[in-house]
Amino acid sequence: MELLARHDVVVVRADNPGPFTLTGTNSWIVGRDPAWVIDPGPALPDHLDALERELSARGGLGGIALTHDHPDHAEAVPALRERCGPAPLAAARAADLLLADCDAAGPMTTVATPGHSPDHLAYLVGPIAFSGDVVLGQGSTLLIPDPGALRGYLAGLERLRARRPELIAPGHGPLVTDPLAKLDEYIAHRLERERMVVDALAQGLRTVDELLAAAWPDAPKALRMAATVTLAAHLDKLAEEGRLPDGVERPPWPLPLGRVGQP
Repeated sequence: MELLARHDVVVVRADNPGPFTLTGTNSWIVGRDPAWVIDPGPALPDHLDALERELSARGGLGGIALTHDHPDHAEAVPALRERCGPAPLAAARAADLLLADCDAAGPMTTVATPGHSPDHLAYLVGPIAFSGDVVLGQGSTLLIPDPGALRGYLAGLERLRARRPELIAPGHGPLVTDPLAKLDEYIAHRLERERMVVDALAQGLRTVDELLAAAWPDAPKALRMAATVTLAAHLDKLAEEGRLPDGVERPPWPLPLGRVGQP
């Protein structure tokens, strides 16, 4: 909390809790005169009211930065601009300011962190990393099976780790106060899932249900769809590397995820 105060950062949490959003979407407000919003979140009236109050106290809205364009992070963009003025939108696609790795947006610099979404960015303000859904405050994140998603995800985690943040402010869940340990945990977790998938394939398992039972035995029912999507990303990586056996059933894509999240 001291780091947040030192860099003039505050969180406004949306009231949209759930298995994918944890305690709700964290909308981060950075600086003042004017302030920037990272991920304005869902277009809930009470959430928009809270954002507008905080922005008014900070001298207005200077810009909006999106970690990615999923609705639980980006839906409120039009309504917030209507309330607070036509501030520029910064994101990796469909934005006034198109961003890539190491670009600047207001007081922030970017880190490319694809995998959960191909357009995913993390933002750095001093030693604070705003991680969106690439690192959550608890649990692991879902991977969307776009080409190269898992390889890009692992590279993005390494890229973020190389910046050595002192605090991670995630898109969902509590602050991560030991970022390097968390990033190591995330990398190890994903590689362990890969090992479990490879072991299951070596045992002759080929159907989606068999692979999920072997490699995601801990996934609760509410997150089975997310585990299925993440399995698809793992199978894609093995195929890209020439390590996927013949005859493996692939999860259908796209799946009806709705508001995406874990694991």
